[in-house]
Order: sequence, then structure tokens, then C-alpha cells
Amino acid sequence: MRLDKYLAETAQCTRSEAKALLSKGRVQVNGAVCKKGDTQLRETDTVAVDGRALSYQQFVYIMLNKPEGVVSASTDKRDTTVVDLVGDAYPRRQLFPAGRLDKTSTGFVLLTDDGTFAHDILAPKRHVSKTYTVVLDTPLTEQMRTGFAAGVTLADGTALSPAEVTALSADGCTVRVVLKQGVYHQIKRMFGVYGAGVNGLHRDAIGGLALDPALAPGQWRELSAEEVSKISS
Repeated sequence: MRLDKYLAETAQCTRSEAKALLSKGRVQVNGAVCKKGDTQLRETDTVAVDGRALSYQQFVYIMLNKPEGVVSASTDKRDTTVVDLVGDAYPRRQLFPAGRLDKTSTGFVLLTDDGTFAHDILAPKRHVSKTYTVVLDTPLTEQMRTGFAAGVTLADGTALSPAEVTALSADGCTVRVVLKQGVYHQIKRMFGVYGAGVNGLHRDAIGGLALDPALAPGQWRELSAEEVSKISS
């Protein structure tokens, strides 16, 4: 890989900014100042800017706590998107949400530029679970519980895979739902079959990785390699 391209991707800067770093002698390759952007790097080479070592990431994986009113999309002409919340932190990355939450829903959204990984965790055959806390306008019933476990058939005839639902509150109006597939407005439509409305929906976890409780609505952070592996576990 060319040095200027490597700088742009690892230092998250534009090619012109990378060129400026090089011309000012702020870039070191294997400890020596290098000003040539077309220098071809080897896998064993080390690159630093102002003495700070850079490391190459092929892809990035971001945990974001989506607030209500933000849409799960990369771009939108009317509304703020989950990618907008990351701002200019990754100018060289084509980030997108791996899976969606409704505009009114909150919680864990995974942002990445790894299309293969996103496809794998969303593929029905992989059975990667998503865990939600749901607030209902009526108490959970045994009919709902057994119906979810058997697989709900929606009003339009769509037959869904089995899901788990358990009560979290004494009145039965706050429940945990675990799904292993993704259908448009799925949870709201599932409870709608039983005449129940959803007043609130929050995604708590994807696979074996729970939303970091330290992240306030709208905040985000990168995931470690270990955390990424938990998603598909």
C-alpha cells in the first residue's frame, strides 16, 4: 500500500492532509522521516506521525446508543441518521448500520464498513439473536408467551421463527424479547396479533454483546476484536 493512502486510512485524514504531514516531515517509516507519499509499504514496516505509531484497520465496528427520533440509515434528507451521530470521526469510511431500529426505538445499533460481516450476522441461517426491552400497553399473557415460542403468524400471513418473551415487571407490561430474525416492524407486528400495543422498544444486545451502559443516548465507541467476536457467538 502507498504511504499516502495508508496515512489517509489510519490517521483518518484526506489525501491532501496526508501530503501536508509528509511535506512537513511529521511522518516516520521505521523510525526515519519519510516525505514521499508514493513509498510502497511492506507488512513489516512501522509508520508513525509525530512519533505516535499508527495501526491499520481494514474495517471498523462501532457500538452506538441510538436515541429516539434518529433514523437507522447512512443518509437521509430530512432526519438525523445514526451515521450523522459519528460526525467526521471517520471521513474515509463508508459506514452503515448493520440492521435497523425504528425511528421511535432506541438502543444498540452496530455501525461498520464491513459488508460481509454485516451480511453474516443478519442472515437468517446464522440465527444471531437480538435482545430487546419492550414496554406494552397491556400485560403479557400466556397466549403471547406460547405464541411467540411456537412462531407468530403475522396478519399478512408471514410465518415467523420462534422467539422468546418474558416479563420483567410485576405488572407484566415491561418484557424482554429475544429474536433471531429481522422483519420490518417485527416486534410491534407480533404483539399486534394479540391486540397489544408497543409504547417503547430498546435494543439491549446483539448476539452475545450487550450495549455498554456507559454510553448515553447518542454516544458511541469502537469495539474491540473480542467484542466483535461476541456479536456472532
